[in-house]
Amino acid sequence: MNTEETQVELQDAGSRDAERRDAELKDAEESPAQPPAQDADATEADVSEADLDQEEQEKQPMTGAGERGEEALSAGGEGEAAAEKNGAVKLKIPEEEEEEEEDRKVKFTGLNKEELLRVAGTPGWVRTRWALLVVFWLGWLGMLGGAVLIILQAPRCRELPATNWWNEGPLYQIGNIQAFTDARDLKGVEQKVSSLSQMKVRGVVVGPLHVAPADDAMGLRFEDVSPENGNLEQFKGLVQAAQKKGISVVLDLTPNYQGKSGAWFSNTSVTSVAERLKSALVFWLDQGVDGVQLSGVERVAAVVPSLWADIRAIVQNGTEQQPNKRVLIGVTERSSPDDVSTLLSSTGVDLLISRVLRTGSTDAAEHARSIQLLYSFNDQTRLAWSFGGRDEGHLASLVGPALARLNLLLLLTLPGTPVVNYGDEIGLMDEGTKFPKMLWDSDEELNGTLQEERAERLSSRRFFRTLSELRSKERSLMFGDFLLLSNSSSSLVYLRMWDQSPRYLAAFNWAEESAMLQLSGVMLPLQASVTISTNNSALPTDSSVDPRNLWLGPGQGTLLRFPYTG
Repeated sequence: MNTEETQVELQDAGSRDAERRDAELKDAEESPAQPPAQDADATEADVSEADLDQEEQEKQPMTGAGERGEEALSAGGEGEAAAEKNGAVKLKIPEEEEEEEEDRKVKFTGLNKEELLRVAGTPGWVRTRWALLVVFWLGWLGMLGGAVLIILQAPRCRELPATNWWNEGPLYQIGNIQAFTDARDLKGVEQKVSSLSQMKVRGVVVGPLHVAPADDAMGLRFEDVSPENGNLEQFKGLVQAAQKKGISVVLDLTPNYQGKSGAWFSNTSVTSVAERLKSALVFWLDQGVDGVQLSGVERVAAVVPSLWADIRAIVQNGTEQQPNKRVLIGVTERSSPDDVSTLLSSTGVDLLISRVLRTGSTDAAEHARSIQLLYSFNDQTRLAWSFGGRDEGHLASLVGPALARLNLLLLLTLPGTPVVNYGDEIGLMDEGTKFPKMLWDSDEELNGTLQEERAERLSSRRFFRTLSELRSKERSLMFGDFLLLSNSSSSLVYLRMWDQSPRYLAAFNWAEESAMLQLSGVMLPLQASVTISTNNSALPTDSSVDPRNLWLGPGQGTLLRFPYTG
């Protein structure tokens, strides 16, 4: 029999006992005979005792009653009456047990202030505190010494060279306003500023714009915009729009740009023209231009050196109104690296555009020699590289359409400032004139050959934009060291690197057949990634190649990238 059944039986027994006593009390009340006084007193005492017994039983826990019930059953029912008294069980409240348990525990109050001070002054605790203090400071000094050691052993970063805005990206020449836009004036150029910004050009060289009758020094008016080019207000709008896009504006003020007798007319007129130019420079700089370009600088610098010094000071020295650095660009017809180096020194121009790369020679070894000489004897921040111009025409016409991208890659990766002619970014060809109409592609539907030509122009523009943006971001390409690795009559390979920045290897093959360029050197890794290639199908972007054994197709160039390894 389980505990629950036992408890039920005990409760039933208690109920029957209570009913029996109630019946006896009822019979006693109904009886006519009055019991003796002693019997009544005894009855009342029995009832009170029964009530007290019932109250005591109610205080007993039910579990206790259950246990006694089980013992009673196991003993043959002997203890049943004791457990069933009045059918109640005694409950023991848990809170009472907890209070009793807490009373038995010894409470710990800790040490008071006086006891703590007395213990802290004992020799043992004093020695412990000093030991911990010494350990703390030794650990701190150890960490400081380790940090200093790491700093001393780490490779030091090279100090960045002093550069100016014209060293940060390519310069874009617009030598003929009418040919550049459909609007055929300066307002049209202003409308194309966003396109120039997308190509990541850093500066635009505009003009000449001034009134200058051919070979007529007396009719020269530097401060007047030629009517076919627009007006002064349009020029101001162009300057403001370009500068908002981060593009600086350089004005070409070559005096006799339309004549045949030389940029400065005759020798007898150089002095008067140079004197008039000085006041014109002040005027145009006040209009917000960021620099001036002049052709034939070697002539004016040699004939009137004092006036040339004044011209330089006006342009190159900042003022309170124009604190930003302005550039003075010189243009010369010299092509010898030695002559160019001499002119850079004697004229003091910030950049000198020469014919070093326009010699007409297709010998890559000659290009390599010229580049190496100019780089070795001059600060690269003063070097400028260009293929075409007002007098020479456009790149694609000079080197051929198939090699246009190859030579753009060369211009934009050499140490110095690249200078491109308008339209060179799309392979624009000269068609009977040095100033062909610029092609601006729209979204209109084209068919057949026209569609293919537009696709090629858009691809060429993306190629230029990618290179231009890369050059403006990467220190190795902007002002990094130049190291010639290999050259032949038809190939050229060089490395651009700066301190701990990623390295760039530029490789070119001008030949009409493929070439395997085998390179050696401790600086070359086993693998390098292709950053850009003139033939993306042959060398896809981001593919990996071995720079020590580099295969290039005919007329192909590529730019590889690999990390600094220490």
